[in-house]
Amino acid sequence: MNSSVKLLKDHKLRNTSCREEVLDFFLEKDAALSHSDLESQLSDSFDRVTLYRTLKTFLDAGLIHKVLDDEGGAKYALCKSHCTDHHHLDNHVHFKCMNCGKTSCLDSITIPSVSLPKGYEGTDVYLLVQGVCRICGEKN
Repeated sequence: MNSSVKLLKDHKLRNTSCREEVLDFFLEKDAALSHSDLESQLSDSFDRVTLYRTLKTFLDAGLIHKVLDDEGGAKYALCKSHCTDHHHLDNHVHFKCMNCGKTSCLDSITIPSVSLPKGYEGTDVYLLVQGVCRICGEKN
């Protein structure tokens, strides 16, 4: 059983060709991907709505988590924690390289807790650090 099929099974999701190909793409890239990243690579096989629904299903199942981008969009990355449909445990920093544009999960750096004023209730916290990644830094 390949990795994507096992991930679908572990998250109790039905195996479809789109789900398997999208997961394979995430596993190959090891970086956060946008809907348009997937669409540009998989558009010959699947339309944009199917890809959007697949991302939504993965997000709802705790298979991927959302990474906010500095350009106002969203990217998605595979959850490495044991996330569920009700609770994502991926409370870590994300890093976007200003040279290559790759957004990576920095799993070992957790986001510090934030104390909100009375009357405010937070649901999600995102932290994006921008700079130059290790690979681009070595090129210079």
